[in-house]
Amino acid sequence: MRVLIIHAHPEPKSFNGAMTRAAVGALAAAGHAVEVSDLYGMRFNPVSDRSNFVTTYDEDYFRQQAEEAYAAAHDGFAADVQGEMDKLFRCDALVLQFPLWWFGLPAILKGWVDRVFASGGRVYGGGKWYDRGIFAGKRAMCSVTIGGPPPMYSEHGLNGAISSILFPINHGILYFTGFTVVEPFLVHAPARMSAEQRATHLERYRRRVLELFSSPAIVYPGLNDYDEQFVLRLPPRS
Repeated sequence: MRVLIIHAHPEPKSFNGAMTRAAVGALAAAGHAVEVSDLYGMRFNPVSDRSNFVTTYDEDYFRQQAEEAYAAAHDGFAADVQGEMDKLFRCDALVLQFPLWWFGLPAILKGWVDRVFASGGRVYGGGKWYDRGIFAGKRAMCSVTIGGPPPMYSEHGLNGAISSILFPINHGILYFTGFTVVEPFLVHAPARMSAEQRATHLERYRRRVLELFSSPAIVYPGLNDYDEQFVLRLPPRS
């Protein structure tokens, strides 16, 4: 299988860096093909503007979705954007490797999504979304380091449930574009762990990435489960 890892951490010697290296080693040893986009190492530009395109639909007023649709029809995406799109279409599974910053994605990773997940039918659009999305049949997983301990990220914890925090990513980005979303891999407070504890989590992660194509997925309703106003249909009363 072909696995794409989008790595978003500025320090190669970080625990995120160790996780990506562990994943690459385990997957390659098992015979899988692995590509890594190290966004900081690539100096990936996260700013979404006209630099996304080599074509122009409207030179007087920039509307990103209109420019994306035009670029999709005229092979008009800039080389850095098109290169990342090509990786997405090549892969069978996508892993987003990142530290949770301010309850979300690091800016460079959010910018990668803003630029690469283009509308106009290239990555979504034209009725291609959720379970009818372009990436249906592919799997995706968030691999996340978190600064605080697990109880803080429980349903009644101070920071709220981690499932709610990751919902905009798992549902609003990955499932929205058709991916089957695997339950996230979480490591809490690696900076406060011993070397032995970190090694244990790395071994746990090696096992998880080897189960990427069989691990339990988050079950979301399909489009047919919603009415014409996109409100979830209620089950019939007994």
